[in-house]
Amino acid sequence: MSQFDIRSFETACSTCSLRELCVPAGLTKSDLEHLSTLVSQRVRLKRGDALIHPGQKFDRLYAVRSGFFKTSLSSPVGGDQIAGFQIPGEVLGLDGVSEGQHSVHVTALEDSEVCVMMYSDIADIASQNCGLQRQLHRVMSREIVREQDVIMLLGSMRAKQRVATFLLNLSDRYETLGYSAAEFVLRMTRKEIGSYLNLKLETVSRTLSQFADENIIKVSGKSVHIVDIEKLRAVLRSAE
Repeated sequence: MSQFDIRSFETACSTCSLRELCVPAGLTKSDLEHLSTLVSQRVRLKRGDALIHPGQKFDRLYAVRSGFFKTSLSSPVGGDQIAGFQIPGEVLGLDGVSEGQHSVHVTALEDSEVCVMMYSDIADIASQNCGLQRQLHRVMSREIVREQDVIMLLGSMRAKQRVATFLLNLSDRYETLGYSAAEFVLRMTRKEIGSYLNLKLETVSRTLSQFADENIIKVSGKSVHIVDIEKLRAVLRSAE
């Protein structure tokens, strides 16, 4: 980037959650030029490619620019347990902050692209800028708390409530990023949803069909249209 243009930089990163690190109030032009160089480093992955693996040294964060990812943990009894799904604008790699190495697998569910920022560079600038430091902590906290909340909720829920929670969680996240809260594509398989929700594949498929029969959602292949979001929320309050 030969001549720094803050407007084009902000536009290019308008759908990325790391924009909150790059363009908060109070950063100098010099800081922004530095961060813009880091954010301009992008990595493309094909469907099935691994971005992060357990034991990998932690030294950078990734923002999903396009595509879709899954995060999984190796199970002690064999196989993988899916711990989450990440959509455009969300951050990958935060699991490595505390121990200095990653504990999860992160895999692209479709052709994807991520923006890379070296964590040491973010930390260096954050140590000199309170505004950026607060933003960094906010992004980290939001991502961690979101996953913890979902896991805690799923522990005591019935199958219909788990699937409803999954759909509502995706809906909220898409809406936060400026996408449609009612219509989206499930990039993961029913089996992967089952792994995440700790449900059998058949149970996931049957529950989605029940929601469709009750005119709560419409399903066409992997496309989902939430017809009545209040009915879907009511499932969470139901004892059924």
